[in-house]
Amino acid sequence: MKKEDLRIVFLGTPEFAVESLDRIVSEGYNVVGVVTMPDKPAGRGHHMLQSDVKKYALAHSLPLLQPVNLKDPEFVAQLRALNADLFIVIAFRMLPEVVWSMPPLGTFNLHASLLPRYRGAAPINRAVINGDTVTGVTTFFLRHEIDTGDIISQQSISIGPDENVGSVHDRLMHLGADLTIDTIRHIIAGDLAPIPQESMLTPGEQPTPAPKIFKDTCRIDWNRTASELHNHIRGLSPYPAAWTTIDTTGDPASEPLQLKIFSARPTTRQATDPGRIVVEGNRMFIDAADFALEILEVQLAGKRRMEVAPFLLGTKFPLTRTI
Repeated sequence: MKKEDLRIVFLGTPEFAVESLDRIVSEGYNVVGVVTMPDKPAGRGHHMLQSDVKKYALAHSLPLLQPVNLKDPEFVAQLRALNADLFIVIAFRMLPEVVWSMPPLGTFNLHASLLPRYRGAAPINRAVINGDTVTGVTTFFLRHEIDTGDIISQQSISIGPDENVGSVHDRLMHLGADLTIDTIRHIIAGDLAPIPQESMLTPGEQPTPAPKIFKDTCRIDWNRTASELHNHIRGLSPYPAAWTTIDTTGDPASEPLQLKIFSARPTTRQATDPGRIVVEGNRMFIDAADFALEILEVQLAGKRRMEVAPFLLGTKFPLTRTI
């Protein structure tokens, strides 16, 4: 089969998926349909927000479907009418079997981890939060349980000791596009040898979960070690961002303020009281369980993101501790 004859349906939503879709289109593959999330209201004006994949599909005149219900018979009929040979899924929703079993060459997913590590919604965040030094991308064929299908191929990268999740995300996005194209080529060639994930686990080992990130996940627990908190902060930066609450009893308003922390570094300063804030000139330290963290970049609720020095200059109340 020539690549121009391979009929592909692409399913995805965010920027991470667009990079692979663009590579597929740029290399001359035949994308006969794109499936993405319905538009959703955003902001105070409730303007309808289009997904990054939708914007790309419209800009390149690709046929577009935005089903609310993936089991809707009308959507399933529209999908079947595209007569696709292969479905490719990147950062989308969990698909029902009636969808993923449809194409004769199967449905494969690009996942941002080295499966079976980090099955779930937040694999990149969890790898950095856990202090991993290696991560990667995996392509695998879909089956009933999420992120459990047989592995087609993997590529890995190292994670720098101070690298944040935004940087890792962008590198995996480009690596994932390479792996997606490589996987398509092997599917056309018919020389795949998928590997069951169960065979990659040692006896007694369990797959690593990567559950969704919620606001409470992002709250900083100053009773943890400085190294753990450093990983926590960079694993959530720049989005959604780790946060803490600052005691403002020295302020006339006397209301605790939420402070997002985008970057920090461990120090060798011995901590005495987890959550205690020490300001020295234009530098700010907060005690963890063992050592203090030097705070480098922050954002108060309702204010812009900034480095600590200007933040301290603009702060009119004493900074003594988190609460």
